[in-house]
Amino acid sequence: MELQFITHYTDRYTYFNSARMALEGGCRWIQLRMKDASPEEVEREALRVQDLCRQYGATFIIDDHVELVKKLHADGVHLGKKDMPIAEARRILGPDFIIGGTANTFEDVRMHYEAGADYIGCGPFRFTTTKKNLSPVLGLEGYRDIVSRMKEAGINLPIVAIGGITFEDIPAIMQTGVSGIALSGSILRADDPIEETKRIVNS
Repeated sequence: MELQFITHYTDRYTYFNSARMALEGGCRWIQLRMKDASPEEVEREALRVQDLCRQYGATFIIDDHVELVKKLHADGVHLGKKDMPIAEARRILGPDFIIGGTANTFEDVRMHYEAGADYIGCGPFRFTTTKKNLSPVLGLEGYRDIVSRMKEAGINLPIVAIGGITFEDIPAIMQTGVSGIALSGSILRADDPIEETKRIVNS
C-alpha cells in the first residue's frame, strides 16, 4: 500500500511540522495543501517542505499551484475539481512531472485518464472536516464500483482513497482494489503522529 500524507494546518501543528512528522513516521509521499494561503506563503512553505522531502527521498507534490511546481521543480501537482484542467497542466509541465486529479465518480476517473493524469485521488470515503463543499460520500461500495468499471474500460491508473479514513478502515478499503490511501486529519489527531504514521506504514 502506498501512503500519501496531505498537510493540514491545525492548532497544534504547522504545515511544515505535519509534513516532518509524516516523513519521520515512514511516509514517502507528501502533498502540500494550503488552500487559504497566499501564493507567497505557499512558495515559502513549499521550499522548506521540498527540502525536507529530498532529505528523506520522498515524493513532493504541491496542491493546485502548477506554475510553482514548475518553478521549484517539485515532483508534481495535485489538481482538484475546481483547479486547472489536467490537460492544461500537462501542457505547461510536460511529461516529466506527476499530475494527480481528484475524482468522485468513474466518469471523473475516465476524464482524468484521457487528459493524461498519473494517479487519482478518489473520495471522499466518508465525511471529512478537512474539506469544504464535499462531494457525495463513496464508502467501500463506491470504490469497488469504480475499480471494477476501470478494469472493464482498460483504465490502469493508481487510485488513492481519501476522505475521513482512519487506521481501522484501511484493510477493508485496500480490499476494494485501490492502490493506496491518503491521510491527513487521522494522523494529526493522534496522540503521537509519528507513531501513528509508523503503525499505518507497517500495517
